[in-house]
Amino acid sequence: MPAARVSCMLNSVLARVTSFCVTHATIVILFAAAISAGAGVYAARRFAIDTNLNNLISSELPWRQRELAYEAAFPQSTQSILAVIDAPTPELASAGADALAHALSGETDRFRSVTQPGGGEFFERNMLLYLSESELRDTTDRLKSAAPLIRSLAADPSLRGLTTTLAAALQGVRAERYSIEQMGRVFDAFSDTIEDGLAGRPASFSWKVLLSGRPASENDRRRLIQIWANLDYAALVPGQKAATAIRTAAADTKLGSDFAASLRLTGPVPIADAEFASLREGTTLNAVISIVAVLVILWLALGSARLVLAVAITLAAGLATAGGIAFLLVGALNPISVAFAVLFVGLGADFAIQYSVRYRERRHDLGSLQEGIVAAARWIGAPLLLAALSAAAGFFSFMPTDYRGLAELGLISGCGMVVAYLACMTLLPAIIRLLRPPHEPRPLGFSRMAPVDRFLARHRLAVVVTTGVIALAGSPLLLALRFDFNPLHLRNLNDEAVATYLQLSKDPSWAGNPAEVLTQSPDEAAAVAARLSALPEVARTMTIDSFVPSNQPAKLQLISAAAASLDQALNPAMRRPAPSNDENATALRETAQQLEQGAGSAAAAKRLADNMMRLADASQAVRATVQAALIRPLEWNLDQLRRALHPETITRENLPQDLVQDWISANGQHRVEALPRGDQDDNDNLRRFANAVLRVEPNATGPAIGISEWASTMINAFIEAGALALVAIALLLWVVLRRIGDVLLTLIPLLVAALVTLEVCGLAQFPLNYANMMALPVLLGVGVAFKIYYVTAWRAGETNFLQSVLTRAVVCSALMTATAFGTLWISSNPGISSMGKLLVLSLACTLASAALFQPALMGAPREGKPP
Repeated sequence: MPAARVSCMLNSVLARVTSFCVTHATIVILFAAAISAGAGVYAARRFAIDTNLNNLISSELPWRQRELAYEAAFPQSTQSILAVIDAPTPELASAGADALAHALSGETDRFRSVTQPGGGEFFERNMLLYLSESELRDTTDRLKSAAPLIRSLAADPSLRGLTTTLAAALQGVRAERYSIEQMGRVFDAFSDTIEDGLAGRPASFSWKVLLSGRPASENDRRRLIQIWANLDYAALVPGQKAATAIRTAAADTKLGSDFAASLRLTGPVPIADAEFASLREGTTLNAVISIVAVLVILWLALGSARLVLAVAITLAAGLATAGGIAFLLVGALNPISVAFAVLFVGLGADFAIQYSVRYRERRHDLGSLQEGIVAAARWIGAPLLLAALSAAAGFFSFMPTDYRGLAELGLISGCGMVVAYLACMTLLPAIIRLLRPPHEPRPLGFSRMAPVDRFLARHRLAVVVTTGVIALAGSPLLLALRFDFNPLHLRNLNDEAVATYLQLSKDPSWAGNPAEVLTQSPDEAAAVAARLSALPEVARTMTIDSFVPSNQPAKLQLISAAAASLDQALNPAMRRPAPSNDENATALRETAQQLEQGAGSAAAAKRLADNMMRLADASQAVRATVQAALIRPLEWNLDQLRRALHPETITRENLPQDLVQDWISANGQHRVEALPRGDQDDNDNLRRFANAVLRVEPNATGPAIGISEWASTMINAFIEAGALALVAIALLLWVVLRRIGDVLLTLIPLLVAALVTLEVCGLAQFPLNYANMMALPVLLGVGVAFKIYYVTAWRAGETNFLQSVLTRAVVCSALMTATAFGTLWISSNPGISSMGKLLVLSLACTLASAALFQPALMGAPREGKPP
């Protein structure tokens, strides 16, 4: 059957359907209201968003199956919260972390396990064993030489004892064992603390820093607590209750007041929770802005409040229905499919505007309300149906891909196109009939664009060639396209969890993006670690045996010798009773006088003498504050040293259970961890690292492998889906248009728009990511609709497109869609924002291609076509 006859029959059927809806408008509206209300209630009750980005990829992929197997063996890897404790000194950080970990360990109903990586009682007792033999020898030698100092301070841990120790140090100066200038760093350290106390500032002091002779780094002043929490998956934010419990415990232990420490939470759970929070942030404001802007554009397009109301009601009813279908089909939305509402409003509004503008044109020509409504359906019904089916085919083409997030968006949006078309051809005419908009007094179109139409007609070949040359000349820019598939880069960088994680990832020893290998025995784990360690891309590897120190017999002998020298000093038989306030003041004055007498030209000694005298004259509360700042860390260090001088021989069997469960799964699998050399947050570096590891261990998994494989999966998905979409749309167009030339006139401008969009991305160094790449199927959906409108109008004999009512409808539709997409641009979520930016860019290219390039490409209508 000829295409013209098929089109004629289809237009006739659509006109009859619309005529029925207009005749029975009240029944149609009530029926539509019942459907949309039921679907809306269902959507509201079933509303859920799955923010786990790992669920965006099919679980059937081999690399995802390895990833899921690893997560099943070590669930704490994805269900953990990392508490980051920062304090002014290493001592305060350790003490604060110990206090918080102890408090959390008692809440077994909320937390499955609470561990301190590299900290806690086990590592404090055995820390000397983890030094190299040369480091341990130097450390024990320094400790033994400090025995008199340790004995003095252990016997009298107070300001009085401290001044006594300083007085003894001055005797060494007088005996010329060292100069007073060499004591300058020690004097300045004490002066800094005393001056802070005298000035009312928070005072702190670190004996570890004093003995090491170097300032404390950020890592020295930071401690980590890894918390495996019981998550509340029934809540919108699963980790919120656990995070609240941690912060409450921190407040109860007076982490800030007693230890001057701050608490930050990061890790898989807080980052996922922050993702959901950023998706919600500003939602109400964005929705209000979008609604107002949409209504304004509808008014500009339709010029009638009643028509605007009719379109708005149609869109609302269609969106509610599409929402119910979405939750029926997928159960929960994901960070990609959540954009279906914006797509529905954008494309649904396009259909409604196309129909309404045609209605206005027919109403102006025919005068009668009902005849105008039915005539508009006869004119635009078939092109709208072809556009809706083509857009749906483009969306459905993503369903077979392994990119599950986009596949779900394709399924929902494809069904949404059907809903939008049906609403446009049934409900919208019925509402227009019921509202009875006024007569259209003036013809529509852009008469001022007539000179541009004439220019395109006269220089048609030049426009086509110039457009083609520009598009092809820019093709090298495609090589500059960047892909960033690191999920962390699409989080809100100002969020505490994300910012903290990125800060930690700058530490070379931090396992931020490691590769993981599961093995069946410790021997196999050792062999895998050895192979990976040989790779230049690998910084280090770890297994459970990494926590069994080497050369323990020799180290234990060195520690035992130090213990023999220090035990009596650390545990003096006689401890002096705590001094009174007056005794502390007197001791400070006496030592200050000795310092002043022996200071000579040493500025540091004079400074300390002056500060000690001022402290002696200060109030008792100030002295108590300074004493706490100096003596509390001293007592913590002495206690730690007492434990560290009596370690035990460490074997795999007597490692702490909470440490073992991080490296040996419940079913006996041993994990091997490899860290990349260089920046762990650099995509290119991670890709090289992942490829190197996979060449040696094809069964490797972990974040570094996941990021690399994720990129490959998504790129392949878009290539596959793009090819399927083009084939499906081309076949559909051929079935309807029955001319290869007309199919090409539809597709070529679409491909030019897509090519220019990608070239602009390459020129602007705008990276493609897992979120904004969904702009490409949207470009297909919107783009093919615009092209179909022009081709079908051209086949019907229309000319002078820029001044026609069609271009008025297309421009208003594009503005409407751009407004809907623009609300995504201002989102606080970087992924959603980048999606909005690319959508607006692709829409601009699509509109330019449809309104300027396509008319020039088509030329004059074929002979024999009526105008």
